[in-house]
Amino acid sequence: MLRAGTALTCLACRKLVTTSPGVRVPLQTLNPLSRAIHHRGSPGTSLHRAPPRSAARHFSSLSRPPLRPARPLPRGPGFQPRRSFWVARLATRLLRLRYLLLGSAVGGGYTAKKTFDQWKDMVPDLSEYKWIIPDFIWELDEHIDFEKIISALPDAEELAKLLPDFEKIGENFSFLKGLVSKESSGESTFRTTGNQGFDSSDKQYKKGLLGELILIQQQIQEHEEEARRATGYNTSSSQQKRKVSDKEKADQLQEELLRTQMKYQRMLERLEKENKELRKVVLQKDDKGIHQRKVKKSLIDMYSEVLDVLSDYDSNYNTQDHLPRVVVVGDQSAGKTSVLEMIAQARIFPRGSGEMMTRAPVKVTLSEGPHHVAMFKDSTREFDLSKEEDLAALRHEIEIRMRKSVKEGQTVSPETISLSVKGPGIQRMVLVDLPGVISTVTSGMAADTKETIFSISKAYMQNPNAIILCIQDGSVDAERSIVTDLVSQMDPQGKRTIFVLTKVDLAEKNLASPSRIQQIVEGKLFPMKALGYFAVVTGKGSSSESIDSIKDYEEDFFQNSRLLKTGMLKAHQVTTKNLSLAVSDCFWKMVRESVEQQADAFKASRFNLETEWKNNYPRLRELDRNELFEKAKNEILDEVISLSQVTPKHWEAILQKKLWERVSTHVIENIYLPAAQTVNSGTFNTTVDIKLKQWTDKQLPHKALEVAWETLQEEFARFMSEYKGKDQDDIFDKLKEAVKDESIKRHKWNERAEDSLRVIQHNALEDRSITDKPQWDAAIQFMEETLQSRLNDTESVIKDMVGPDWKQRWLYWQNRTPEQHVRSETRNELERLLKVNEDHTAYLANDEVTTVRKNLEARGVEVDPILIKDTWHQLYRRHFLHKALSHCNLCRRGFYYYQRHFEDSELECNDVVLFWRIQRMLGITANTLRQQLTNTEVRRLEKNVKEVLEDLGENNEKKVQLITGRRVQLAEDLKKVREIQEKLEAFIEALHQEK
Repeated sequence: MLRAGTALTCLACRKLVTTSPGVRVPLQTLNPLSRAIHHRGSPGTSLHRAPPRSAARHFSSLSRPPLRPARPLPRGPGFQPRRSFWVARLATRLLRLRYLLLGSAVGGGYTAKKTFDQWKDMVPDLSEYKWIIPDFIWELDEHIDFEKIISALPDAEELAKLLPDFEKIGENFSFLKGLVSKESSGESTFRTTGNQGFDSSDKQYKKGLLGELILIQQQIQEHEEEARRATGYNTSSSQQKRKVSDKEKADQLQEELLRTQMKYQRMLERLEKENKELRKVVLQKDDKGIHQRKVKKSLIDMYSEVLDVLSDYDSNYNTQDHLPRVVVVGDQSAGKTSVLEMIAQARIFPRGSGEMMTRAPVKVTLSEGPHHVAMFKDSTREFDLSKEEDLAALRHEIEIRMRKSVKEGQTVSPETISLSVKGPGIQRMVLVDLPGVISTVTSGMAADTKETIFSISKAYMQNPNAIILCIQDGSVDAERSIVTDLVSQMDPQGKRTIFVLTKVDLAEKNLASPSRIQQIVEGKLFPMKALGYFAVVTGKGSSSESIDSIKDYEEDFFQNSRLLKTGMLKAHQVTTKNLSLAVSDCFWKMVRESVEQQADAFKASRFNLETEWKNNYPRLRELDRNELFEKAKNEILDEVISLSQVTPKHWEAILQKKLWERVSTHVIENIYLPAAQTVNSGTFNTTVDIKLKQWTDKQLPHKALEVAWETLQEEFARFMSEYKGKDQDDIFDKLKEAVKDESIKRHKWNERAEDSLRVIQHNALEDRSITDKPQWDAAIQFMEETLQSRLNDTESVIKDMVGPDWKQRWLYWQNRTPEQHVRSETRNELERLLKVNEDHTAYLANDEVTTVRKNLEARGVEVDPILIKDTWHQLYRRHFLHKALSHCNLCRRGFYYYQRHFEDSELECNDVVLFWRIQRMLGITANTLRQQLTNTEVRRLEKNVKEVLEDLGENNEKKVQLITGRRVQLAEDLKKVREIQEKLEAFIEALHQEK
């Protein structure tokens, strides 16, 4: 019984496989249950049943175990044979038969149940694939009244009027089929060239009326060839009339079938629009809270994320990006962008008349969704593609991004702009629109524009898994094409190239020989090879056309085109819809074939990177550039905060010291020395007051703020350089220096601080009252230190002017220069003059200069009057400072006379009062500046540092420049490779689930 069932099953499968002539259904495509039945006992299969196990031998109720040999009875001397009762033995046999029947029934039932369980296990569990159907489909019955929809549909009679006369079509078809069956019997009726379509397209167009049309068309062509041969042998006129009538019937049938196809296509489009509106309604209700479900990433979105990560990955281990993409290439103005827009179903790209608009590669991720929207990878804004204002904004944004990506002096850029488009009915794939290939560089373009476009195109096409969508303008001569040669170089066998002929409507009008179009789409005109050839129409050339109007125009054109009617083009080779279906199928086929190999390559790359890190940086964490930047940012902010912990005493000491170093020269040279040349104390004080007022109004506040700003910079730099933490890293030095410089550059002192400081300094300098002896002593000490410092500087200058003295010349073998010798002789002559008149003024008279020069000439020394004055200036300065120090020592006991305003006293210490006023002004100014620093400027500097860090954090190029080194690059590569591998594994898992 099993053998008979197996034979019947094999016969049924064999009939199922051979139902369509010329079509072979692989056994792998059958249902697992059908395969199990088919191979159960078929002799022609390669599957073998597992051999039975010897250890577990089963016996059914119908089989009997082997009989054991009977034991011989012991025979003894008193043995007697037993009597045989045949009636009892017969009854025993009958009872045993009952048990045999009962056991057989039980065993048979068990065997049947086991067989049923085995078949049940073979049936696939479809419960895991419920996620494929959206949840709103299960609830359509709740939200949609199907009875109203049914009542709105036309009656059967009205629907029958719309349909063609299928009986007439069937009669004509039977007639034609019988007519050509004699000549084409035993041969395949549907043939395609090796490079004119896809398996999926063949399967699609072998079914239905369109498949029959293609079948009839090829049979008619074969019949016409046979008829032409027959006419060559003097055929009769009756046979020619019969051929003409058959051809007319075939043309009528073809036109009727084309009209039927277009009519049903319109009905399908109308149903798709209604379905789109229903889905929008359901999703809007979901948003209101009727139904909430977790949004899951689509398969194409996951794949697009992998490509985005790969675009930023700079490989050092030869792990190249070989993941599939659809690369759209073509000559400039060939219609690349228009084809891509038809596939995306929206006019999303900027347009121009004859000028280059695509200046950078644009990666477009297409996926299906309820709403027609677009979004950039690095933005959260959604552009509603159903609104014209959003479309215009999207085109403007793409144009701006392209121009920003182009560097100065260049025309095109290799930087990729990533964009995703979702909408109902859009085929899932990833396309890259490249700049159009040009033959000549025109004015306004960079000199290397042509070579740059070629290099960008080759970089994308050299990927062995990239699908090349070669766009050729059909309205121009084929010999002018540049891109076909480029594609032939990158894919000489045409295993991953799809050829698209655009502007077929113009080509049909302009070409004198329409067969030239047939040669192009059959791959006979160009040297390049391709997987498939398509002909499309992308509008009338107006930028204001909508996608729907372009679709209608394309449909009307091919419906009435003689190219399709005469068989030069086949139905599956026309329209952008068929093109998008074919490209999507080829794309996903390539993805499934290559994605796992790429995942293995990145796994090996990850192992190499991890090994290098373990060997070179075993005790360091794998921190990438962003993590290192955050760590450095925290360190820098800690250092800035430490500025607020500086003590007020430290601030004031530094400020007072630096301010005096900045203004001491002015005080000595322009205030003290001129005032000291006066003859009495009144003139001294008047001169001092006037000069102090002028100084305060013009220079002093500004100098003080400069000193404060420099002090803040130095302290900030000191904390930045001397910061010692546990995790101090030299890799942050460049970043810290850049942050310090940029923060100081941005910092501006409070403008009102100078005015308030001027008032404070003016009031401090006007006060002359020294209240106690310690203040007097402090002023004397300050004056002595200042004068002694100036004296030391003056001695050093004089020593450099006159050269080494006699001791240094004898002991250290040092010699004077001729100029030093002249200055030494001039010094000796001027010192004699000072000894004669110790109260000499600060300037030499002209007659004194002449006297000194003549005395030197008498000793054979030629000297210039200017040199005499310069030497006198330094000598008198030294003489004055010696006298001032002696006077300062005398004023130590002059506080008592000061309190009495120096009445009845020869001692006058007005110079001590001057230095006390300067010292007090320095203290008050330092205190004021310290308050401004701690209360305002340090906080503003901290704010500037934070702003600089935030700006650097958003500028990846700056971070790459400031945080560098092999350690950083290795951590970056590790992070990227791990991210790529994880995303690839997640994508592969989702891809297997979709299968």
